[in-house]
Amino acid sequence: MQKQNSEGKIENHVDKVSDAITESSFWEKFVNFLEYKIIDFNYGVGNEAHDIELRVKYVLLVALVLMATTYVLRWVKRLVTRKMPSEDKAKFNTVFSFVRWVIYLIVLLIVLDSAGINITAIFAASAALLIGIGLALQTLFQDIISGIFILVDQSVQVGDIIEIDGKVGRVIEIKLRTTRAVTIDNRVLVIPNHFYLTNMLFNWTQNGTTTRESVTVGVAYGSDVQLVRKLLLQAASTHPDVLSTPEPTVIFTDFGDSSLDFKLVFTINDSFKAQFPKSDVRFEIDKLFREHQVSIPFPQRDIHIIPNQE
Repeated sequence: MQKQNSEGKIENHVDKVSDAITESSFWEKFVNFLEYKIIDFNYGVGNEAHDIELRVKYVLLVALVLMATTYVLRWVKRLVTRKMPSEDKAKFNTVFSFVRWVIYLIVLLIVLDSAGINITAIFAASAALLIGIGLALQTLFQDIISGIFILVDQSVQVGDIIEIDGKVGRVIEIKLRTTRAVTIDNRVLVIPNHFYLTNMLFNWTQNGTTTRESVTVGVAYGSDVQLVRKLLLQAASTHPDVLSTPEPTVIFTDFGDSSLDFKLVFTINDSFKAQFPKSDVRFEIDKLFREHQVSIPFPQRDIHIIPNQE
């Protein structure tokens, strides 16, 4: 009997507290604040009429859900990348930064639809604006998708030497929208990633850091071609940046209009700075040719003047 009396007293106290909260001016102001309409307008006529309302409580609900989504995504990211190598982790973080915004957009639409907001009406009301934004961001999305492809198939990696649209540089950073490369003259190339889909890309170092380089030269007709071959091999083999394996080789390419044409082929370990050893080899060739009286001809033309027979 005493137990029933105590339970009844507790229920009475709870009812009084709830009534006090409900009747208090603070609670009433708080409820009114939550129900305040931030956006409220109608458009369309008849069956096509739509009503769009956005209340404070919807904004707070979206904020809470997005905060919860942020914590969940951080936990998933930490779980997935926990045992990843540092290179794979950097690539995953780049792709994850794009996927995260897609997830935020999906969660936002789901929350608004669950809260009773007509998402279709919002899209219909802003159709022209969305079309304009889509056209303006078309190239941006191409860059992002291309960046994901680059990171996934690893066609280009940091440290690679690439040639695109006639420009050569060493890749220093791959981002979701752009790739940054440094040229030999220390200028930074900022390459939009969609260039990889619309232009031919040469990756100089995908098969390794060593590359085969060549220097062409022509000598006068009547020169000792065996001596020319010996001097060309000497010019290449004495350079410190030229690798001994594979050995340099000389190719007799053609009988030109004014010269016998040769190509000296050799291997170096840093193709990014290939112009410097190639220049040194040309200097050495000119020096050796002068010492051994090997002539490098220049184009010559014979002009026959026909006199006027009047």
